[in-house]
Amino acid sequence: MSLVLRFSNVSLERGGNAIVDNVSWEVTSDQRWVILGPNGAGKTSILELAAAWEVPSSGTAVVLNEDLATGDPEEIRPRVGLASSGMAKRIPPTETVVDAVVTAAYAAAERRGEVYDDIDLRRARRVLAEWRLETLTNRESGTLSEGEQKRLQIARSIMTDPELLLLDEPSAGLDLGMREELMSMLSAFASSPTAPAIIMVTHHVEEIPRGFTHALLLTDGAVVAQGPINEIITGANLSRAFGVTVDVDNHNGRFSARARPQ
Repeated sequence: MSLVLRFSNVSLERGGNAIVDNVSWEVTSDQRWVILGPNGAGKTSILELAAAWEVPSSGTAVVLNEDLATGDPEEIRPRVGLASSGMAKRIPPTETVVDAVVTAAYAAAERRGEVYDDIDLRRARRVLAEWRLETLTNRESGTLSEGEQKRLQIARSIMTDPELLLLDEPSAGLDLGMREELMSMLSAFASSPTAPAIIMVTHHVEEIPRGFTHALLLTDGAVVAQGPINEIITGANLSRAFGVTVDVDNHNGRFSARARPQ
């Protein structure tokens, strides 16, 4: 077990507003964190800091033993896997599925005629098989279903065998069947002792896979609660975070929440 992320009184300001407000937080290599909070809570900004795409306005952020204020982000980013809608938009719709994954090993969003090493192509095909995309390797990525697109982004994010994996709303927009298929796959991955530390952003407790160990709740950029998931995902804490009275149930490691009738 090692420390992969440490925020000490971290704030991030944009236009004079604190998007992230005095956050202190630590993540170790054996932990799987979910970040929850309402729109505008700072969830995605936290991921951007963890991915070394942002530098704190104040406080200290250390990612994989590199201080973001003094370290070289180009040294940090290849060690962090990121699956997000923003990353998905960078991949041309005509890119084949296998190329969309293998280019991650070269810090590129598309293939430009390069000849890739066989070892990278084998790794890409193995990762695609793990995420049930092996029959789609030569399809254009723009022809995939929403669920397949989500799995493709995760496959790409783990292509480089990252030390920290960041997932920004991986099941957003999926129907019930696709969501549950992805939840099952994420649960298996999160439960593997060889998986990296994982931080996942979501809006809904129903989208937390089994196997996640910790939760961070945010409101207005500030921490409402953080710690072991069964202690944090409670009606009282979610009510504070979302500003509405909420009841929470836990069914064999899967959560559900509903607003209490007024």
